[in-house]
Amino acid sequence: MSFRPTAYVEDVSPGSGALPPRAHASSDAPSLSLNGSWRFRLSDTADAEDDSFAAEGYDAGDWAEVTVPGHWVLQGHGSPVYTNHLYPFPVDPPRVPTENPTGDHLRVFDLPADWPAGGGAVLRFDGVESCARVWLNGTELGDFKGSRLPHEFAVGPLLKPAGNVLAVRVHQWSAGSYLEDQDQWWLPGIFRDVTLLHRPADGVRDFFVHASYDHVSGTGTLRVDSDVPGRVTVPDLGVDVATGEPVTVPVEPWTAETPRLYDGVLATAGERVRLRIGFRTVAVADGLIKVNGRPVLFKGVNRHEWHPQRGRALDPETMREDVLLMKRHNINAVRTSHYPPHPAFLDLCDEYGLWVIDECDLETHGFTEQGWRDNPVDDDRWTPALLDRAARMVERDKNHPSVVIWSLGNEAGTGRGLTAMAEWIHGRDPSRPVHYEGDPDCRDTDLYSRMYASHAEVERIGRGLDGGPRRRRALPFILCEYAHAMGNGPGGLADYQRLFDRHDRLQGGFVWEWIDHGIAHPELGYAYGGDFGEELHDGNFVCDGLLFPDRRPSPGLIEYQKVIEPVVLTGDGTAGTVRVANGYDFADLSALAFSWSYEVEGEPVDSGTLSVPALAPGESAEVKLPAVPAGAPAGEAHWTVRARLAADTPWAPRDHVVAWGQIPASARPVPHVAATARPAAGDGVLTLGPAEFDARTGAPRTICGVPVTGLRLDVWRATTDNDDGAAWQSDLRFGLLWRELGLHRMRHRLDAVEPGEDALTVRTRVAPAARELGLSTVYRWTSDGDRLRLTVSTVPDGDWTVPLPRLGIRFGLPAADRVRWYGGGPGEAYPDTRTAARIGRWQSTVDELQTPYVRPQENGARIDVRWAELGGLRVEGDPAFFLTARRWTTEQLDAAAHRTDLVPGPTVWVNLDHGQHGIGSQSCGPAPLPRYHLRAEPAEFSFVFSPTDNGSPTPL
Repeated sequence: MSFRPTAYVEDVSPGSGALPPRAHASSDAPSLSLNGSWRFRLSDTADAEDDSFAAEGYDAGDWAEVTVPGHWVLQGHGSPVYTNHLYPFPVDPPRVPTENPTGDHLRVFDLPADWPAGGGAVLRFDGVESCARVWLNGTELGDFKGSRLPHEFAVGPLLKPAGNVLAVRVHQWSAGSYLEDQDQWWLPGIFRDVTLLHRPADGVRDFFVHASYDHVSGTGTLRVDSDVPGRVTVPDLGVDVATGEPVTVPVEPWTAETPRLYDGVLATAGERVRLRIGFRTVAVADGLIKVNGRPVLFKGVNRHEWHPQRGRALDPETMREDVLLMKRHNINAVRTSHYPPHPAFLDLCDEYGLWVIDECDLETHGFTEQGWRDNPVDDDRWTPALLDRAARMVERDKNHPSVVIWSLGNEAGTGRGLTAMAEWIHGRDPSRPVHYEGDPDCRDTDLYSRMYASHAEVERIGRGLDGGPRRRRALPFILCEYAHAMGNGPGGLADYQRLFDRHDRLQGGFVWEWIDHGIAHPELGYAYGGDFGEELHDGNFVCDGLLFPDRRPSPGLIEYQKVIEPVVLTGDGTAGTVRVANGYDFADLSALAFSWSYEVEGEPVDSGTLSVPALAPGESAEVKLPAVPAGAPAGEAHWTVRARLAADTPWAPRDHVVAWGQIPASARPVPHVAATARPAAGDGVLTLGPAEFDARTGAPRTICGVPVTGLRLDVWRATTDNDDGAAWQSDLRFGLLWRELGLHRMRHRLDAVEPGEDALTVRTRVAPAARELGLSTVYRWTSDGDRLRLTVSTVPDGDWTVPLPRLGIRFGLPAADRVRWYGGGPGEAYPDTRTAARIGRWQSTVDELQTPYVRPQENGARIDVRWAELGGLRVEGDPAFFLTARRWTTEQLDAAAHRTDLVPGPTVWVNLDHGQHGIGSQSCGPAPLPRYHLRAEPAEFSFVFSPTDNGSPTPL
């Protein structure tokens, strides 16, 4: 029998030598962080070097250096690899290629002078991808797999006061890689903390905090189990009991809305462990997920750990920033896709208040390519590894009140291994339900979960008409993934939320996902799949978050914030009332202050405070608005009502806007231009009021003294990720259909230029090559001498089987920087992403109008624009229109792969659109709902042009 020194790499077992898993804890026992600069050597194969580097006295002076926590491929050694679900190596479980990048890491450290002489010590690794072998002072400690899970080794007898040599060999590929096929970058390295922990005699190895809440009596029952006897004290509750002894006292419960934590101490003869106790009870009862006796509605996100420079090596400040951003954008829940997060993140969820679905580090998605044949989840040889992963998650995180649901993993098929995991978790912790999406029979789960179900299917499920096994029909439902936030979008969020609010069984969902996984790149801005020369990759599918890689909120997050706001403000401007509805599950409205503003034509006229009762969860009230301010000018008017924080909170300052509503008070007057001016011809030019036209083509040369180029009907937009759709979607991938039809290369035929008594009429046909269909288009120009009106009429001819991308006019201006508009804002919006667009007066630069999607695509439209000013022109719409302005053409935007491909030109291209096709989320989810399709049907729309001051507008 041959002996292979790297056989452990392909062993299906979880490893050898590691201690049993236990709870993550903070205590008064000394610890030493081993983070920092480590010596590093990279090899092409797992066995290219022997293990002599682990011996004391080895000279690694010529090695490189890397930072731990970190990934070596993000520090100049090799390259990242991105795949969605395809394994980037041959599928031959548990074998991996000989070409297996292997990083040897060395760290020499001294013990602090005050390090205790007695007791033991534990060496803890919080995360290493994907397989590691460890030595201390020349002695092998063991090896382990399970990249996003903690592993500890007993090292007490091996330590010495100075010159300790810690050696770690890390392999990029291992048998464990088959269990970690999550949709993310493959990034090898020691990417979480490495810590040496002193373990005093009679110290706590493991403990379990049981803290339930009885919503009827208002009492909490606390019992802390410990492997060694001790006492538990909670000063605020007057609790002082022995471990294992239950005590029941009146408490304030913990919820994500009211995250009350009690500080306590577990004291043994050798150690004091800090406790952060939250009393709450989770149960599936009456077909619903209930916390403290009340159903909850998850307004969540899926969160991968990500930093554009450091990958999954997150620092505490970044984790805190994530939590604060979530709270400030009304998010109340996180699914830790698809692995347990850094333990400090869960501490923050406890502190600030977020519901957590804690997910196991398990996904075998690539086995779909072979119909799940040889899937480890249904192979008994792999079951010990699956159970080890489940145990390391549960034991580490069991004392977090924020963790309300355990998840077995993601997209791993079904099988005996999953059943074994579910049975173990139910036995170890019956206080939390178990989740898994990929089991349609719900054999191993306590709730029914789906991803990317359409609106229609979600409604059927909400009404109990989805069929399926009897057990499933009795379970609560969540969308563990929905509303794919890739590029421009997601669309349809408000439509999903209305379903959640309408049907009790629908208990919300988790948007995919929190942040774009773009990697900072000196030439490309942010890199995505394929930018590192990967032979297999899934392109920019890794950039599908509500945050841009630098953690700036995308328009999708602003839309989600508005859609899920916990206070709903609606009203009747005629009656002068606003209806306030409390959408919280647990909190009343006492923490909020309400204000009103009366605005005419987007300008505030008057404002004040609004007295709103402290409504209980689920309650609503009609509140009287004040009288219309005396002397208010005529024009379109709105009441805007805001709910703000009345005082500072840990997650946002006083006056942070939690919710807002806008109530129309009077209608908009339609712009009118009397057709009194007559076209006049001369020297190849037609003059009509303040405009000059080419006499041959009828195209405007100047309007109000401003040169105008290329004015024509436009139906094309640079396709979004959602327009293009996912490869596995239906045949209604509109971006592909539009290109197939030729809408990106429309031709414009001039049929007639007709100067008349009171108008200049230009007749054209707009159509793609090789097709019979087209749009008969008439431009009718009229003027009163000072202003110019353009009325565009379009009539489709031929067999239009797809909707249009957009319908409007496009033209170029020679100079435009500042843009002012009255309409929806401040950010971009489209027909099914418009909930957050508030009617007002806004201003921006042309550059600031652009939304910096990692892969350039249609972006930046402002919706419901009544008028806009830019480049010396004022444009009023009848009806209101979409406004887009950029320093490159749509065609240049469409051709760009990265933001750095877009080079500003001398012309600002302006689109005034009568309509835009919806956005949807078909990059992985459903297409836009039919009501958001821009159908090819007769249309008429008008724009009124007049001059305006070309200087910088006064700040609003």
